Amino acid sequence: MARRSDTQGRLDDAARAGWLYYVAGRTQDEIAAAMGISRQSAQRLVSLAVAERLIKVRLDHPISACLELSLALREKFDLKHADVVPSDPAGTSSTVGIAEAAAAEIERWLKSPEPIVLAIGTGRTLKAAVDQLPPMECPQHRIVSLTGNIAPDGSAAYYNVIFSMADAIKARHFPMPLPVLCSSAEERDLLHGQPIVKSTLTLGATANVTFVGVGELGADAPLCLDGFLAPDEMSALMQAGAAGEICGWMYDHDGRLLDNPVNDRVASVPIPPRDRGVVIGVALGRRKETALAAALRGRMINGLITDERTAEHMLSV
Repeated sequence: MARRSDTQGRLDDAARAGWLYYVAGRTQDEIAAAMGISRQSAQRLVSLAVAERLIKVRLDHPISACLELSLALREKFDLKHADVVPSDPAGTSSTVGIAEAAAAEIERWLKSPEPIVLAIGTGRTLKAAVDQLPPMECPQHRIVSLTGNIAPDGSAAYYNVIFSMADAIKARHFPMPLPVLCSSAEERDLLHGQPIVKSTLTLGATANVTFVGVGELGADAPLCLDGFLAPDEMSALMQAGAAGEICGWMYDHDGRLLDNPVNDRVASVPIPPRDRGVVIGVALGRRKETALAAALRGRMINGLITDERTAEHMLSV
């Protein structure tokens, strides 16, 4: 029999201790007795289970303040969906809380016995959400990527989530085999004319529900950090009135697509129609405020998952 490595054995013990604590409701003393270890060791194993993301926790108790903010957002911006999670005053993460909430909402849609088309963007927040999804069997659904999965150097884009999502839920999936930005409008039109791409564009337009990140602009924005736009291109866009981007599509402070050559190079599927489906933006934090307010103002999204502090700011703009 092959011997377990020390690392794997410790993770196995951590998973067992985490299950006993969070699922079975055992105390740390009871876990120590059951596993034949000290209480301190049991405590460390439970902590390790959380640190290694072996345990995923969801808060099912509705917090009244969050519910009130959700209702206010729905009324002010005519949203079809709004979910507000508690803020962490000392937190610096742009995904904690909303990633779990987005995963829960994605899971709710995927539990539908009727076939749906679910479209998804890309980015750090959505990747964190997809990482929270439990294994599911969803052969009746189709998952379509709104954005290209090719990085500027020709490699697979790291934050494109379509493949990891498909692995988790076992659904038919349709990637966009294109870069996020083409070198020219002519190249974009040529690529969009290919039959395999045209079918993905058509499918994306029929999405029942769409989940997108809301991108801020600036020299340290994801589009610059990931190499899709040069800093001088970003600066020119902002001078032209750009306020944010969704799936690479640049829009102004009123939430209208920017009339700019960069948008002519975007290879992404157009944001699905909001009159017939739900387009849920997932974002929080001060860096996202300008982009998120513009997206809500222009009805680029009709659903939102965010935190208390960001929700309060959106209600004040």
